[in-house]
Amino acid sequence: MTELIYLQKTDGIAQIILNKPARRNALCLAMWHAIPQLITEAVRDHSVSVLIIHGGDAGAFAAGADISEFAEIYATPERSAETSAILAAAVQAIEDCPKPTIASIEGACVGGGVSVAAACDLRFAGHGSKFGVTPGKLGLLYSPADTRRLMSVVGATNAKDLLFSGRIIDHEDAVRMGFIDHLLPAGGALNAAKAWADQVSKTAQSSVRSSKAMIRGLNEGWSDDTPEAMDLFLQALGGEDFQEGYKAFLEKRAPQFPGNAVSKPGGQDG
Repeated sequence: MTELIYLQKTDGIAQIILNKPARRNALCLAMWHAIPQLITEAVRDHSVSVLIIHGGDAGAFAAGADISEFAEIYATPERSAETSAILAAAVQAIEDCPKPTIASIEGACVGGGVSVAAACDLRFAGHGSKFGVTPGKLGLLYSPADTRRLMSVVGATNAKDLLFSGRIIDHEDAVRMGFIDHLLPAGGALNAAKAWADQVSKTAQSSVRSSKAMIRGLNEGWSDDTPEAMDLFLQALGGEDFQEGYKAFLEKRAPQFPGNAVSKPGGQDG
């Protein structure tokens, strides 16, 4: 593969692989631009249950944005607005993905890399990983959406610590702050993420997607009796997957959830 970023789908797992090892996966505009379409392809494929984003063999997740492009992509206010919109769309596409997303992190995860990882549902990281949010070192400001996502993961106080200082933290501090959900031996993050994804694939995918929507809605202000929340709950009670799930339990067999219909390899729906 020579692409700077590409999608790979195997065994029910989609992987977005950052592939710019010469610059430790520093994210260039072309990579940001590609992310929404890659996510759309993974979402449309019924055989995919989980999306993992990782840095391949680069030895880093993403060492920030590619600063060598800045003179061009931020040359004028108009270009700055266009560039910012492309970056925002990429990270929003990750956050909006209806399927579970994992950032599998080895090595450096800095700046834009943190933006990508914070937009994922979970973060698996290997020992020796390094993290930093460094716009202050460049005279920049994290976007409102990136700041919100960072705060939702590590809390306001830790977000202030990282943003004000621009310091690089190790995996121990990242665990303490709540940024890392699963800490693995160095080199073990991707295999652990795939093992977790395999567990997810055995559950009802309708339940997984609805749970993700429920959690997001509650985080954004839904109450216990918000109509959208109750609709999600009641739809599950009336769904075919629930009928199959409880019958399989009573019959002591593995469920065959209708909602987990799998397309032919490489096939898509929608």
